Amino acid sequence: MWRRVLVADFSRVLAGPIATQTLADLGADVIKVERPGTGDDTRGWGPSYFLGLNRGKRSVALDLKDPADAALARELVARADVVVESFRPGVWERLALGDPKRVSCHITAFGSNDLPGYDLLLQALSGLMHVTGEEDGRPLKVGAAVIDLVSGLYATVAILAALQEDEFRRVEVSLMDSALVTLLNQATSFLNEGTSPRRKGNRHPSIAPYETFGDMAVACGNDAMFIRLCSVIGRDDLAERFPTNAERLEHRDEIAAALEAAFAAGDDWVARLNAAGVPAGTINDVPAAFAFAESLGLDPVWELDGVRTVRSPLRGLAEPTSRPPRLDEHGDAIRSWLRESAPAGSP
Repeated sequence: MWRRVLVADFSRVLAGPIATQTLADLGADVIKVERPGTGDDTRGWGPSYFLGLNRGKRSVALDLKDPADAALARELVARADVVVESFRPGVWERLALGDPKRVSCHITAFGSNDLPGYDLLLQALSGLMHVTGEEDGRPLKVGAAVIDLVSGLYATVAILAALQEDEFRRVEVSLMDSALVTLLNQATSFLNEGTSPRRKGNRHPSIAPYETFGDMAVACGNDAMFIRLCSVIGRDDLAERFPTNAERLEHRDEIAAALEAAFAAGDDWVARLNAAGVPAGTINDVPAAFAFAESLGLDPVWELDGVRTVRSPLRGLAEPTSRPPRLDEHGDAIRSWLRESAPAGSP
């Protein structure tokens, strides 16, 4: 089925391209429409951005303000099964490019509100930045564009769901909605308890011990794990004194100090804790993270014609198809196809 789904991608930057790249990985035929001369904004942000978001697509450069190019864009939309766009509110309607056959997906920053938005602003405005950072430090953004990522994935889910319908569907995803969802337990804590969550550094607000010790992270998600942790470090008394998570939260500073002292007295704690069924791991830099994934046999990298990108996590469904396109790389063939009078098969 997927080889018959044509996606016209008018989106830019991160969220929309993440969605359409995921669709391309799943087998959709994605045509990326870009501005002549400059293309997607991320082409100017260094190779890391564009290459990580646009594999499996074909590129055509069209000036949507030019009547001739706009006519070609209108023909592309008419032939497409899915359109994805991320213009500011009202721009798509003013372009009057029509609707695709099955799904029209619109990605905005703040819904119908005509406000510009990038991931940094959304992390600030949504409260995510407020709960990120050291307890006595300044708010910090997450080190990657998580709001764009979550928005792109929600857009993918919406498109896949809409494709199951028998009638045309218009779906919308806003970065602000996605950002609030990203708060997860922090949001539900506020909504149901009336509390305003605050930064706690690497500590979890409602689980202990669930934090970092030096260059190691330890995540005890239940009482049994804590008992095993105490056994490994030779402090069974801690498990006897603080058998429940509620008690551990109340005395988390005392517990953390005891764990710090124990970990300072030995080494190879990650292996020893994991062997006992206690989740623990080192704080890796990016090269070490990929090396770790490789050591697990996860094969985390796809290489396409010399371009290396992160493998899709949709194993068993997603397959790499082609490297990210050069600007207007497929333009001549696509424009020729769109000028044909009969809507025959894709070039």
